[in-house]
Amino acid sequence: MFEKSLLANKRILITGGGSGLGAAMGRRFAELGAELILCGRRLELLEETAAEFRREFGSQASAKRCDIRDGAAVEAMMDAIWQDAPLDILVNNAAATFIAQSEHLSFRAADAILAPTLHGTMYCTLAAGRRWIEGGRKGVVLSILSTSTITGRAFTVPSSMAKTAVLAMTKSLAVEWGPKGIRTVAIAPGAFPTAGATGQLRPEGRGESWGNRNPLGRAGEHLELANLASFLISDQAGYVNGEMVVLDGGAHLRGSGAEDLLQWTDAQWEKHRAMRTKS
Repeated sequence: MFEKSLLANKRILITGGGSGLGAAMGRRFAELGAELILCGRRLELLEETAAEFRREFGSQASAKRCDIRDGAAVEAMMDAIWQDAPLDILVNNAAATFIAQSEHLSFRAADAILAPTLHGTMYCTLAAGRRWIEGGRKGVVLSILSTSTITGRAFTVPSSMAKTAVLAMTKSLAVEWGPKGIRTVAIAPGAFPTAGATGQLRPEGRGESWGNRNPLGRAGEHLELANLASFLISDQAGYVNGEMVVLDGGAHLRGSGAEDLLQWTDAQWEKHRAMRTKS
């Protein structure tokens, strides 16, 4: 399946592609022959990652600064991309989350999660899909979701809401755009630790590690996610449409992963809120 030319001649945009899981997927896509465009808000980081892919794999990789929370900025980015050549694949990876007691969420805090995770994903998907349809081209949209779409998840309610809405978009567009040659697919990763996610979701005081909570006794490896993503966006998966694949070692079968937070004291929550405010 993973022959070196699997993604040859595929032009892929990865949102949040400068670090974490976005960069891990980008690395594997580049190794399999893809041309990459990495977008995000930190241009210097994006350019460093793109340069690394060029050096390591000799692939075409570029960076574009874009705040996907801004629909007009997304349209401008897509216009610039299409001026060079159309995309073949969009990977909706950018998202935001943090743990919080829902009754303490302000409007701004909720919007800080919903804006990139839901609105930004929708803006990018519609912008790419519109251009594919207008040009009579096929395309693939891969969205990185979470198992909260299955179980719900306490203390990350805006993220759970946003990811579930994106799953609804994935299923809906599979039917609407499938006849036009556009596939929409998704992955629900479990524990794939990154610097950003670990800091936001596993702060000091949460006790057990992600690996200890997993039936397989470990967290996921980034390459495992990147391999699944590579398959789903490739022509090898051409008959997969509207589906979300869970990749979590079976963890969601035990619970949502937030049950330990039910035992936190008011003092622990107050300490966490204070630390998050400082950061």
